[in-house]
Amino acid sequence: MKSNDGTEFFYQLFSLILAIIVVHALFVTVIRPEAEVLLKMQQAQQIAGSLVTEQRSIYLVLKDYEQETCLILMLWALMIMAYKAYCTFQEKSMFDQTMLSVQAGASILPEDARNLCRPLQALPADKQQMLAPRALLISLKRFAATGSISAVAAAIRNICDSESDRLDSELAMVRYISWAIPSIGFIGTVRGIGDALSQAHKAVEGDIVGITTSLGVAFNSTFIALVISIFIMFFTHQLQLMQERLVQRTQDYCDNNLLNHLRIEGNEPA
Repeated sequence: MKSNDGTEFFYQLFSLILAIIVVHALFVTVIRPEAEVLLKMQQAQQIAGSLVTEQRSIYLVLKDYEQETCLILMLWALMIMAYKAYCTFQEKSMFDQTMLSVQAGASILPEDARNLCRPLQALPADKQQMLAPRALLISLKRFAATGSISAVAAAIRNICDSESDRLDSELAMVRYISWAIPSIGFIGTVRGIGDALSQAHKAVEGDIVGITTSLGVAFNSTFIALVISIFIMFFTHQLQLMQERLVQRTQDYCDNNLLNHLRIEGNEPA
């Protein structure tokens, strides 16, 4: 489906706001309070002089701001991809409908093309903007105007190539998010190592809780960012594969149901 730029912009803006609200609420109500309890327990053990029990809890791994930002971007990217996948499924549903009423073995002459355009022009405006009806309509008009089968073949190829480029360019935001997530993780690594170095004197005095917490920030942020990046890239490639198959199926549909039926009287014009 050829998406409306304004609608998609507001959808992405609403998705970002929703992702921020949901993830931040989860961190404020669950993750950070649980992590604070575990940290206080470790500090109490340190003060009491007993052996500090290191907790590899998911709450401690996720508690920092870098991990929260990465999860917000992950949820935002997933919602953007869900919208694009929905549009792709809507496009595929057009193949289940009769877009061209052409019998097997029938021929289409240039004078027949305008009559075949009418059912396509009668479709609702949103369906006319979908790839398959749009490709068929433009090809039929080209055939009616030029009477050239080669011009129709070129039109089908150009429309599909243009749609493929458009779909690829619209994934730029998702690719940017996939790049930004590891970068945010590395920012957490730099911040954590910097904090740990600033507390090195405490470690010499025997207080290792602060430095281990800071090193936890450094390694946990990178770990979470890389895991999320792998997760996002998997779904990005699946979406891209789905869109490429849609374009290829549209081209095959036009070739089999339109191009193979075109006939001209006499020699085809150059």
